[in-house]
Formats: sequence, structure tokens, C-alpha cells
Amino acid sequence: MHTVVERELELKLVLSPERRIPVPARLGYLTDDPYAVHVTFHVDTEHPVYWTFARDLLVEGVFRPCGQGDVRVWPTKTEGRGVVLMALSSPDGDALLEAPAAAVSAWLERTLRVVPPGTEGERLGLDDELAQLLAQ
Repeated sequence: MHTVVERELELKLVLSPERRIPVPARLGYLTDDPYAVHVTFHVDTEHPVYWTFARDLLVEGVFRPCGQGDVRVWPTKTEGRGVVLMALSSPDGDALLEAPAAAVSAWLERTLRVVPPGTEGERLGLDDELAQLLAQ
């Protein structure tokens, strides 16, 4: 049985230190893809944008800067509020997004309750498949 943990929230696209625009987004976690988180931006538009990256990266990024290359995540404060910044790079361009830290943390806690860290591999059933292959 597969479980989906979702959370709709409003992120901010950081255009400059003074200018941010709201971006509706959805955080998604699927137990049949236990190592990844899925973020959909511009949820209710004709052309949503999808990003997938390691759940561990987001978990660590809530507490300290991490990541390299296409996805970097780090915590900071904006106007006295805790936020998580996500820098995303692709051939189509770069984006800096700001998410409310409390909402991201609460959603991550839900994913960690469903699939605790270190048990992701069990979810994939690789051991069972390997045992069947070796038995043949």
C-alpha cells in the first residue's frame, strides 16, 4: 500500500532583495519513491513546473546549508520569520524560492513518520526482488 503526503503552500520567488512574488506550490512525498520529495510550482496553471530531489537534502537544509549543483537549500530569517531558501538551477534558468520554515518542517515530520530515515530501502522491496533473482 502506498501513501502520499502532500502540502499546499505559498512560496515566494525571490527576484531581488526587495522584490518577491508569490508562487503557489505543492510539496509531495510518495512512499513508493521513498528517497525523493516532489515540488510542483504554479500548481493551478497550464504549465506547472516539477522538481524532484532527495528528501535528505530538504531535511538537512531546514537546519544548515547543504546541496550543490542543481539544488541548494539553507535556512535563514526574513522579516523576523524563519524561512528555507531553495536555489534551483536548470538549463531553463535559475530560481531562488523562499518557503516558510514551520510549514516545510511540519510536512517533513509527517513524511518521516510515514517512512523513518534509514528504512527507505525496505520500502523499495529490493531485498525481496534480489532474493527471488538469486533463488532462480
